[in-house]
Amino acid sequence: MTLDIKTFLKGVAMGAADVVPGVSGGTIAFITGIYDTLLESVRRINPRLFGLWRQQGFKVVWNHINGTFLVTLLSGIGISIASLAKVISYLLVNQPIGLWSFFFGLILISIVHIGKQIEGWSPQLLLSLLVGAGFAYLISVANPLALDPTPINILIGGMIAICAMILPGISGSFILLLLGLYAPVLGAVKNAELTTIAIFLGGCVLGLLSFSHLLSFLLRRFHGATLAFLTGLLIGTLGKIWPWKQTLSWRINSKGEQVPLLQENLMPGQFESITGEPNQLYLALACAGVGFMVVLVLEKVGQRQG
Repeated sequence: MTLDIKTFLKGVAMGAADVVPGVSGGTIAFITGIYDTLLESVRRINPRLFGLWRQQGFKVVWNHINGTFLVTLLSGIGISIASLAKVISYLLVNQPIGLWSFFFGLILISIVHIGKQIEGWSPQLLLSLLVGAGFAYLISVANPLALDPTPINILIGGMIAICAMILPGISGSFILLLLGLYAPVLGAVKNAELTTIAIFLGGCVLGLLSFSHLLSFLLRRFHGATLAFLTGLLIGTLGKIWPWKQTLSWRINSKGEQVPLLQENLMPGQFESITGEPNQLYLALACAGVGFMVVLVLEKVGQRQG
């Protein structure tokens, strides 16, 4: 398998994660060993490239921004989102326990993966961990807004969501859900509404170019504290993706459909007695195990590439 194919498949995995509210493509980038490369490549996209282009030509610019890597990765992400949007939407409705269990297992082992890269735990690093966990928890329990899917709101939603997508533990899809824009954006992807998709992607580009500089700076200057914060983000989102939930209230989305608004987590036994539905415990454990294995395989691939 060539490097380009590996990078493409990592993009596919990132895209699949980004479709699900509560799961971040940034987590996949981190465990596959391309997180720093992605941030640095995006950080190099700035107005100074025009001067470099005039002086040394397009090839130098392309190599400077690691263009082949970016195009290959983004192609994988885009194809994955376009092809898996309907599948993920179906599983969220028809097999929620299995799907959430898979991602719960994936996030749980990712916490171990990222946390073990932090050397010399100190009170400061523990504080960063707690701040990250608290921040993610507050986001996960926030009440959704109901923004109209106007072009300006779609643009702003793209800017905010992309910042979350490259943070391990913070899901861009969940941010869209909080803004009330998840259904319109996912619907635009499924129905190939090119205008809405273009506006959203424009917001993503603007947000990515600005936020990547900040995150890259933090990783260079405060590597341990930033990793601890990112690990805390993952811990803080575990409650959001817990497989067994009881819906307390509902809301009407932009298509007039009834979707959950407030939910509380239940133990498997409670879920069965309260909802009257099977808890699918063995399926949940199997799917969580698959999530574990996916991370372990991606970790090995990232280590061999490094």
